This record gives sequence, structure tokens and C-alpha cells, in this order.
Amino acid sequence: MKSKIGCLHAHYSNIDYIESALSSYNVELTHFVDPGLMHRVMTDQEFTKSDAKEKVRNQVEWIAQSGVDAILITCTNYIALLEQRNINVPIIKIDEPYFEAICKIEQPQTILFTNPDTVSGTMNRLEQYAKLQQKTLDFEVVIIEDTFELIMRGQNEEYKQVVSNFLKKLNQQRAVSVAQLSMVGAAQQVERETSQPIINPLNALVSSMVKQLNLEEKEQE
Repeated sequence: MKSKIGCLHAHYSNIDYIESALSSYNVELTHFVDPGLMHRVMTDQEFTKSDAKEKVRNQVEWIAQSGVDAILITCTNYIALLEQRNINVPIIKIDEPYFEAICKIEQPQTILFTNPDTVSGTMNRLEQYAKLQQKTLDFEVVIIEDTFELIMRGQNEEYKQVVSNFLKKLNQQRAVSVAQLSMVGAAQQVERETSQPIINPLNALVSSMVKQLNLEEKEQE
């Protein structure tokens, strides 16, 4: 029996990552995309944090009422705005399995972003998660400047190349992770080319979802 999962994204580029990652499992994915919310949060001074929280609440409740078995939220900023409500389906937050993977690392780490607007929300949640796990992390945050606008303009290959080039130049004495779903393709490519492990949100997410939702693999044809 297929598991029906509603996916809430802040950008269309995330759809392919989730579709590909779960392609071998017996799931039905429905995607809900709203790139305008975070843009309005950042540009409209009259649109308050309370307004943003209400918008996310309405989106999540709408998805929950659409007959899904679970909701996956792929935007860290959406997750940071989400307040716990009486939702009758599991809500899977893409950053929590990623945080778990980061907290298992003992050595100094570099955490990479391309979108400056996601840094604060992600790092606040990471610090809260680490505190609950009683973990002390040694990390630096690095933003690859002037890059995220490429993907916003649909220049996905150019974006992937810039991120890949940056990853190859990093200090290999530190553990490296990419914090955004949009960076996964570049991270996986560099990992293949250099054999240097790079933590990304997608790998941790899939294993967590399989366990949490008891996802079954598709039968081989």
C-alpha cells in the first residue's frame, strides 16, 4: 500500500530532490510550493512574524486535510515558523535528521549555506537540538556569497558548479556539511569525485522517513 506524503516547499527546485530520493519506495508524493512567503517576510515590513506563522499554519492544516499520511517540510524557515498544533498526521522536518547526523561528529565542522536568509533559523534550531542532546558542537558557518540568486533565476547548473567548486577548495581537516536541499546535488558530485564525505540533509532524511513511516521498497519489475 502506498504512503501518501504531502511535501511543502519554499522553492520548486526541491521537488526533484525529493522525488529522486524516494523513487525506490512505494510512496505517492503531492507537492505544495510557495516561494512567495519568505520573499514577503524579507521585503514587506508590514507582514509580521505572526502573519508568517499564521500562513504556515494554514498551509500545514490544508495539506493535512488533503488525505495524506504524513507531511514533509523541506524549508528550514517554514519549520522555524511552525508552531505545534493539533495536526492529525506526522510532520517530518527535513532538518532534524540532518541535525542528528551533525551531532554525531566529534571533530570541528564547517556548515555551508548559499542563502543567507536561512542561516539564522537553521542555526538557532541546531543549537536547540544540540542542547537537548547534551552535545557541544565546534562549527563554523560559511555562506557562499552571491550564489543563491542563480537558482532563483533557474540557473541550476551554474549554481551547482559554483557550489561544487567551493566545496573542492575547503579545508579537508574539518567535517563538511551542506545545510540546504538545493546544495545536495553539488555535494554528492564532489563526494563521488574526491571520496571525501559531505553530510547533506537528504541522505539523513530518507533513512529517517523509511523508519518513521515504515516505507516499503517498490517491487522489482
